[in-house]
Amino acid sequence: MAKTTTIFLCQNCGAQFPKWLGKCTTCNEWNTIVEEVTQKEEKREWKQTSSKKRKVVPLSINEITIQKEDRIVTNNNELDRVLGGGLVRGSVILLGGEPGIGKSTLCLQVALTIPKKILYVSGEESQSQIKMRADRLKGVNNNCLILTETNTQNIFKHIEKEQPDVLVIDSIQTLFTDVIDASPGSISQIRETTAELTKFAKETATPVLLIGHINKEGSIAGPKILEHMVDVVLQFEGDRNHTFRILRAQKNRFGSTAELGIYEMQHTGLREVSNPSEVLISDKDDDLSGNAIVATLEGARPLMIEVQALVSTAVYGMPQRSATGYNVKRLNMLLAVLEKRAGFRLGAKDVFLNIAGGIKVDDPAIDLGVVCAILSSNEDEPVPSNMCFAAEVGLAGEIRPVSRIEQRILEAEKLGFEVIVISSYNKIDTGKFGIIVRKISKVDDLVDLLF
Repeated sequence: MAKTTTIFLCQNCGAQFPKWLGKCTTCNEWNTIVEEVTQKEEKREWKQTSSKKRKVVPLSINEITIQKEDRIVTNNNELDRVLGGGLVRGSVILLGGEPGIGKSTLCLQVALTIPKKILYVSGEESQSQIKMRADRLKGVNNNCLILTETNTQNIFKHIEKEQPDVLVIDSIQTLFTDVIDASPGSISQIRETTAELTKFAKETATPVLLIGHINKEGSIAGPKILEHMVDVVLQFEGDRNHTFRILRAQKNRFGSTAELGIYEMQHTGLREVSNPSEVLISDKDDDLSGNAIVATLEGARPLMIEVQALVSTAVYGMPQRSATGYNVKRLNMLLAVLEKRAGFRLGAKDVFLNIAGGIKVDDPAIDLGVVCAILSSNEDEPVPSNMCFAAEVGLAGEIRPVSRIEQRILEAEKLGFEVIVISSYNKIDTGKFGIIVRKISKVDDLVDLLF
């Protein structure tokens, strides 16, 4: 008979304890330790496709040969960009995001476009619900098989029969295995089911795409070890009040984590945004004060985004500082620079800042655009619509150079801007561009240029 034991697990980090504690000694979180019953029994492994076991021996680093990863192209350009060229065979990909952000829509859309045999396993929706979504997406793929099952042992039976090229799991929190006597979604079940799927992916060279829920803090639900077990961790971000969705790679063993994919949510599904600069800049008939266009980089991708600022007299005693899509501490620093170095009295005024499009930016190159938007709103003078900015602002009021300035200039030139303002410390030949490049070295030079 199987032996039943009781362990105590931390819901935040997955650490095990022999008895209950109020505070986890590993992650220092309170009231996260729960009791779980584990049942030790012989695992029912899925049938391996090959009985030959590879003999592993230590090799000198000079003897190791590098082979190019065999990838499956998904025909979804934004996803392929973030993954580094497609799905690597044998890789395990974890996709996380808020409820209703479009995780299932993205995975089903990918399953309907990959020219391979796909097994889409859903533990949250019925086959008819998935069919309704597929009809809305207007995707047709006779090789896309839909399975509604939550037991991993039964899933592996269907895998042995169908032999899919790609496996999609929606979601990992709904699966359970008979090996452990715990409820689906618990830490032990998530860890064990992920381990089984990872072993299946590595031994059969089948890419596995997992959908994961997130908790109230915004991190993927379950033990932190879940993110260490998989090869790629993707975060699907966005506001349900906005139509744009951003796909970021927080971890990628087969590519860069600096790439970014942008989608637009429509009634027919997620539309790939090939040129995000055009959609992130709002169309307006009149020149309005408080708006500035900046050239930023997301990974290797140049973007032109719009910075909006509003400066008004503080009605209450304490002035407000609010920023959406931008670091508030960075905003306070730039306001202090304007107060100390440029002589603008902004200490008694409310300052509100917004990055248009609902995206978050941490590139220091937008500092100059933030300063321009604040000064424009404070003086109620619009910034010329044909002008953009790309530079960092230092604490001494100096305009600092930023990396890969040529890519930013070429992106601004492609979108029809006539003037771009950069740091005078960027050593580039300005004559080879079809756009006027203005160089400044201090914040005072910016004030003279604008007003």
